Amino acid sequence: MALGSDSIEEYLEAIFFFNNNGKLARNTELAKRLMVAPPSVTQMVKKLADRGYVIYVPYKGAVLTGRGMARAQKIVRKHRLLERFFYDYLRMNKDKVHDEACMMEHALSDEAAYALCNALDNPQTCPDDGNPIPRCTLNASNCDECAIISERGEARPFTELSHLQTGERGIVIPVDDGSILLKELGLFKGDEIEIIKAEAFNGPLKVKVGNETTSIEREIAAKVYVEVLDGERSLVETNFYGSHH
Repeated sequence: MALGSDSIEEYLEAIFFFNNNGKLARNTELAKRLMVAPPSVTQMVKKLADRGYVIYVPYKGAVLTGRGMARAQKIVRKHRLLERFFYDYLRMNKDKVHDEACMMEHALSDEAAYALCNALDNPQTCPDDGNPIPRCTLNASNCDECAIISERGEARPFTELSHLQTGERGIVIPVDDGSILLKELGLFKGDEIEIIKAEAFNGPLKVKVGNETTSIEREIAAKVYVEVLDGERSLVETNFYGSHH
């Protein structure tokens, strides 16, 4: 199976659905959701794991890495913005906006997504099920600032620190009023943070910043944002039980 951009995003979006509901994405469930044959799912998930988008344990399921979560949140954001546009502006029925968004989300450029968000006045939820729209990757405080950053092409793949898996790294970025929390944790904008170990059962993260190591509770880590770094480090099969929020 070719690993095209659309295919990657479809799978990451489906895995996001299960992980965001506190579940591993099992191949049989992915096959049903994506309406593809189970052997094709197994092959694709293994390829996603090879690319560092997921950690996959046979017969148990897959969980998004920080890199995978950042990309999944980006496409989910486009999907839910489109749903809001179809419902609010085109007055389409709620039961139709999901399928329409599925057909357009991959073709929507980042620039168009930012413009759509601006036109919709930065909506916070989608219309069909009320789920939250993931945060804008521009980390802008308002739509005017978003437009300026968009023109400079400074979008960054960031996500919550809590989603990073053992072996992943990220650059700390301040979001909203998060600077106070960062100060309390001894973190600063631009710090590189590495996950030494992501404990199972939604346990704490053992992290390394510079030459120092410390532990951060997962609930606190969910309030810290990082720009996910690509790398050749091996990801370890950890954190496979409990919630993945």
